[in-house]
Amino acid sequence: MSTSQPAALEDLRTDERWQLVQRIVSSAPFQKSTRLRELLQYIAQETLRGNAHELTEHHIGNALFHKPSDYSPLEDSSVRVHVRQLRLKLHEYFNEDGRNEPIILEIPRGSYAPIFRSVQKGPVSIDSKALPALASRHRAKLPWILCGILTMLCAVLAYRVAAHGTLSAGHPAPALSWPFSQIFDARHQTIIVVADSNYGMSRILASQAGSLDQYLRQEFLQGPEVSKIGAVDSSLREYISDSTLTSFADVADIVSLYKMAGPLQSQVSVRYPRDLRMRDLDHNNYVFIGSPASNPWVTLLQDKLNFRESEGVVGKSAKVFVNKNPLPGEQPEYVGLRWTGRIGDDYATISLLPNATHDGSVLALQGLQQEGTEAAGRFLADEENRRQLMNVLGISAADSTSQSIWFEALIRSRTVSGAPKSTTLVAVRRIY
Repeated sequence: MSTSQPAALEDLRTDERWQLVQRIVSSAPFQKSTRLRELLQYIAQETLRGNAHELTEHHIGNALFHKPSDYSPLEDSSVRVHVRQLRLKLHEYFNEDGRNEPIILEIPRGSYAPIFRSVQKGPVSIDSKALPALASRHRAKLPWILCGILTMLCAVLAYRVAAHGTLSAGHPAPALSWPFSQIFDARHQTIIVVADSNYGMSRILASQAGSLDQYLRQEFLQGPEVSKIGAVDSSLREYISDSTLTSFADVADIVSLYKMAGPLQSQVSVRYPRDLRMRDLDHNNYVFIGSPASNPWVTLLQDKLNFRESEGVVGKSAKVFVNKNPLPGEQPEYVGLRWTGRIGDDYATISLLPNATHDGSVLALQGLQQEGTEAAGRFLADEENRRQLMNVLGISAADSTSQSIWFEALIRSRTVSGAPKSTTLVAVRRIY
């Protein structure tokens, strides 16, 4: 199927993307909102007719919301509010009635033009003409946008560097080292879920602990606690809520993981945590990068772990790993850096557990700060560190190839100027 060519208006009825739109607007989540139905049909129709580049906030306000031609989107946020509600309704549809749809419709944050992506083949219907309009709307936020672009470029570069020279023609691939042999395999997709830097910042600004439930409903910065942000400009708050940024530590870990995947790199993909759905966790391998403070998905694993992140007053207290059941010689708490970028010791955990359906694996790299998260990836990428981990766990090379081994490990990293300089294995637990 080709989902990148504009469809003529008379052909919409036979276009499976338009048929998807009709199923969506006929579903239960959309029955109580005529405006959201009209909005979705309008932006989908314009996109399929090749006019995605015209879908600016001002254009939609004029054409669909009947705003005067000189109205100011800075003073009237009704289009943004409705598009945000539409994203929530689409999320609800594809989690429930549309969970078996072969195509997914999404509205990227920062854009008003939908994209249609095949469940099997990834993103489609990308219209480069929309980029100038996007740039004009966010010129005031250029530094943030540049950070996001840099992150994406780093990730793409990392993939190409890792992919180059993976296999030479005619040379079979060597077997993967443990524990990567449990994370990457030919039977499963391995999905790397990076941290949401904006989520971490918004927690600090609002002095809220946050939760996965709030995060999935995208309500984190929309409740009464928003007043705690105080002097932060509303447009910045909105950008933090809608943009997608991750950290250098995550990019560094992605580089390491792609290299460790070796010949199975084609089985690996990267996802932003806001784009993940609960049902995606079934029947796949997963890697979660970041602690609950930046990647709320890892909270699903906390009740299975001995070392758990804890924080006093959000943004005002240093985060710690609480040692639920200290063994002789261990501390009850391990305190990390107060802020990222400082000199000192930070801590991280590396955890490997079965997935929700027990037919795959979940690896979690959780640092108290970014330095710890990066150090966790570096630790696993080092052959001598992996050998030490196996020795402490009491497993042999034969064990690692004949059975699944679940564990968690606490590591300490010495950090200077925002980068880990050395790592030390502090404590280990077998799970199950």
